[in-house]
Amino acid sequence: MELPIYHIDAFAQRIFAGNPAAVCLLNEWLPDNILQTIAAENYLPETSFIVSSDDQHEIRWFSPAEEMDLCGHGTLAAAHVLLRWVRPWLQEVTFQSASGELTVKRCEDEESHYLLDFPARPAAPCDMLEGLAVALGVTPRQLLKTHGAYLAVLESEKQIRQLKPDMRKLIEINCHKLIVTAPGDRVDFVSRYFIANGPIHEDPATGSAHCTLMPYWGRRLSKTKLQARQVSSRGGELGCEMRQDRILIKGAAVAYLQGTITVPSF
Repeated sequence: MELPIYHIDAFAQRIFAGNPAAVCLLNEWLPDNILQTIAAENYLPETSFIVSSDDQHEIRWFSPAEEMDLCGHGTLAAAHVLLRWVRPWLQEVTFQSASGELTVKRCEDEESHYLLDFPARPAAPCDMLEGLAVALGVTPRQLLKTHGAYLAVLESEKQIRQLKPDMRKLIEINCHKLIVTAPGDRVDFVSRYFIANGPIHEDPATGSAHCTLMPYWGRRLSKTKLQARQVSSRGGELGCEMRQDRILIKGAAVAYLQGTITVPSF
């Protein structure tokens, strides 16, 4: 069985930047273990699988280790593939996902830019984890928690850029997923995202994390529109807008590779 596959760099305007995702187009859903095996073989932060029927599109996301319930860059990559090659006459696409309907629209004023409509996932303050300062090498000014991840607020962009967290120590204190953030020097805020117990320890540009970051920074800065930068080694640029319980995330995507993969028939 041959399946079309695309390698897309999301939240980037050039290849070798942003967050890479594979997009695999299916006629019907394959067994979950096969989807997971394909994602592990790709060994990218996410592989997006799409099953389309007329104008209905279902999407699922797999990291090399597990299925995810929401993925920003994987959704952006999937929309780029559908709107550029599969359904180029459309101006927007709506995905049915584990997190509900997710709509992605073309940005008419900027080529290869899209606007994602995602659910907000605000964080709540929590007690500081014992050992977190040691694991990070710096003491956060505040710690919050949301949807299986912690959000640590630091003082400066320089601190965020210089972080070299100890993944083993993060695992020891049960801090498996960690967003770190601070005010930006040239943007409203910056961030990084670490997955201590994952095969890939840092996600380069994480759309879903901004579903948590935007509510925090929107309240703190008293603004509904913010410009964000994820300051990983690859980097990522995201525009964010708060609309009640939804977050609009603007980002670009660029194709690196198109091809086919061969998997056993079932």
